[in-house]
Amino acid sequence: MDILETLKTLWSGSGFYNFFMDGGYKNLIMIVISCALLYLGIKKKFEPLLLVGIAFGCLLVNISYFVSADSTNALYHPELWDQFLDHDSPYYHSYGNIMSNGGLLDILYIGVKTGLYPSLIFLGIGAMTDFGPLLSNPKSLLLGAAAQMGVFLAFFGAICIGFDGNQAASIGIIGGADGPTAIFLTSKLAPELLGPIAVAAYSYMALIPLIQPPLMRLLTTKKEREVKMEQTREVSKTEKIIFPIVVAVFIILLLPSTAPLIGCLMLGNLWKECGVTARLSDTVQNALMNIVTVFLGISVGATMVAGNFLSWRTLLIILLGLAAFAFSTIGGLLVGKLMYVLTGGKINPLIGSAGVSAVPMAARVSQNEGQKANPSNFLLMHAMGPNVAGVIGSAIAAGFLLAVFG
Repeated sequence: MDILETLKTLWSGSGFYNFFMDGGYKNLIMIVISCALLYLGIKKKFEPLLLVGIAFGCLLVNISYFVSADSTNALYHPELWDQFLDHDSPYYHSYGNIMSNGGLLDILYIGVKTGLYPSLIFLGIGAMTDFGPLLSNPKSLLLGAAAQMGVFLAFFGAICIGFDGNQAASIGIIGGADGPTAIFLTSKLAPELLGPIAVAAYSYMALIPLIQPPLMRLLTTKKEREVKMEQTREVSKTEKIIFPIVVAVFIILLLPSTAPLIGCLMLGNLWKECGVTARLSDTVQNALMNIVTVFLGISVGATMVAGNFLSWRTLLIILLGLAAFAFSTIGGLLVGKLMYVLTGGKINPLIGSAGVSAVPMAARVSQNEGQKANPSNFLLMHAMGPNVAGVIGSAIAAGFLLAVFG
């Protein structure tokens, strides 16, 4: 073979050649989108621990996909996962086919598909969470429940504009403001939407300081925002140890589909509170959390293949996700206002907005808005009650939707 033929063969086998083939421009668009997400994660610090990994996973899959989807050079193969989900395929639910013929990102994605990564993330969240504020003020559970309103409103909205039940449930859970929960539910019900839903969920979590304050000022009066709440009682060590055990037993018996998330959340918290497993608590909070975050981000980004991501559905998902998040905030605020009235002005309704599951950012936003109205106000610990209740609430909402549509 002469030099010219060799160069021609190398050129035709390169990814650059496929830029000019049919559909190649779509992958170019996805590469630009991934760079934009990298900018948001690195420069603007929008949930960087996950968004940087998601963006780079998107970059990798759309670069490698130029070579061709069935090439051994491709890192992710959507057609293998289509076979995995196809009841009529001989490879239906065959992880062996993925392991034998898949690329690196296919293999990493197995941890998402099985629910392993989100569950392990919940293990770490549990070990980092103090349920003391919730135990000292059990009424916070109502605020955490009210803040799931956006989940179900967005669900019905998605149904009305043509999404099926599984897809609508996955879109609605964005309103819970809990990335791992959104990934867990979507990977089970609508894996084809995982990329846009994950990006929407983590983007809105990062934008809490921009999205929530206007709603908080719109729905509450200055008098309500000025309310100083009394210091809550001190919670005993025994209560903190018993709580995760009781919650795990009750919720898992009520909704068995919540077992992976609630079980891991409460086990992590028990390791934190029992006082005899400090090494395990430290491991899941730090080393394990970091390792799983690496795998989760990259493998979720891998699902953002141009053919799946570039559609009007993606824009609709992002808009519905914003509506879900806004209505969840509104639901918490409205119940907070109701509690303000029923308690004779002892509850500051701002803490209701912390009922979304973004811990502890939503609680800090409540604190900041309270201090703007009254510089001597200190709402952080009061807002942490609804905030951690929202973690439980979003997992319950996901479990309910999974039980209905799974």
